[in-house]
Amino acid sequence: MHVSIFGMGYVGAVCAACLADRGHQVIGVDISQFKVDLINQGRSPIVEPGLEALLTKGVASGLLRATRDTVDAIINSQLTMICVGTPSKKSGDLDLSYIEAVAREIGAVIRHKRDRHTVVVRSTVLPGTVHNIVVPILEAESGKRAGIDFGVAVNPEFLRESTAIRDYNAPPMTVIGEWDSRSGDLLALLYAELDAPIIRKPIEVAEMVKYSCNVWHATKVAFANEIGNIAKAVGVDGRQVMEVVCEDTTLNLSNYYMRPGFAFGGSCLPKDVRALTYRALQLDAPIPLISSLMRSNQAQVRKAFDLVESFGERRIGMLGLSFKSKTDDLRESPLVELAEMLIGKGYDLSIFDQNIQYARVHGANRDYINVKIPHISSLLKTDIEEVIDCSDVLVLGLRDRSFEKAINGGRHGRKVVDLVGYMPHVSTEEMQGICW
Repeated sequence: MHVSIFGMGYVGAVCAACLADRGHQVIGVDISQFKVDLINQGRSPIVEPGLEALLTKGVASGLLRATRDTVDAIINSQLTMICVGTPSKKSGDLDLSYIEAVAREIGAVIRHKRDRHTVVVRSTVLPGTVHNIVVPILEAESGKRAGIDFGVAVNPEFLRESTAIRDYNAPPMTVIGEWDSRSGDLLALLYAELDAPIIRKPIEVAEMVKYSCNVWHATKVAFANEIGNIAKAVGVDGRQVMEVVCEDTTLNLSNYYMRPGFAFGGSCLPKDVRALTYRALQLDAPIPLISSLMRSNQAQVRKAFDLVESFGERRIGMLGLSFKSKTDDLRESPLVELAEMLIGKGYDLSIFDQNIQYARVHGANRDYINVKIPHISSLLKTDIEEVIDCSDVLVLGLRDRSFEKAINGGRHGRKVVDLVGYMPHVSTEEMQGICW
């Protein structure tokens, strides 16, 4: 494939070298004549193990060259990657001036190009950047339409400095955000030889994935450091603690808890977060991340309440009350907290949870239900149909097959707040998902 890459910095130079190494014809573009000369001499503009050898090989084979000539690069390629920098402003927002300038240059050349050209944003940009900034510039400068006259895609990179070439050749996944399927098809061909799944999503999803991955990595570093701070304060080697934590790939390092949704609850997580936070404060161990967890959890409960309130209806039905499905445990259930907030604001509330109904009569939680939350217990109904039929807003709090009727049937115009993920689509005026 014939590829042009704008920006011969860290990402651009690595991609150019690796693509040329795999037999693609690559033209690197940069405004710096110094960088262009280095590339054309087979020398690396950055320090990265193995990169200079690949650049030398690419130039010697005739598969790689660099230029400052935008027209030359785009006319002689079918796909352009944007790899320019997106540095931080003082406010924390991104400086997109380089992205905007390159988009203008590319669009102006596409205007005069007969063949369909595909533009791929590989720079790290926030969700909405391509749709709201890059595409409008490309369309204005080219006089053509994205997805019809030229292609658009997002292809976030997951390259770590010092291991970038290995990461390129053996990625955990290749993420393609596609404006249209034809753009995604072309980009997928570029990575067909890599032994990794190719994941194709809408543009904004791909943009968000990059940030989610990086912030998750930052969170893991901060978490391990804070655990280490507490461990050292009590005379424990934090390295040994985290080694054991990482042995569990069923829960600790897995996708089990990595699903957007409602707040956590139960007899363990809230209690243990509070206890460890309290102990750390006693020890003067700095834990700003861990100490924020309960506030974050409370904010998610409040968000659910705000969604219910936004509909402006007074009759509310809750399907589910325990802290998770297939249990009658109500201890620190965020659904109990949500119910109390609704009661406190005077909503007409009715609740169905068949496991709680059983526990109310037979279970070990009977005393808790009747003594600790009698104001909520009195609102429990024995018939799910009664709750559905008498509610203007249904809150889906737990995953249960019997609750699917709330989505698939029932009275037209009834509002739904989905805290679990029943909805196959994103939020609408009548159906609001808490994170979708």
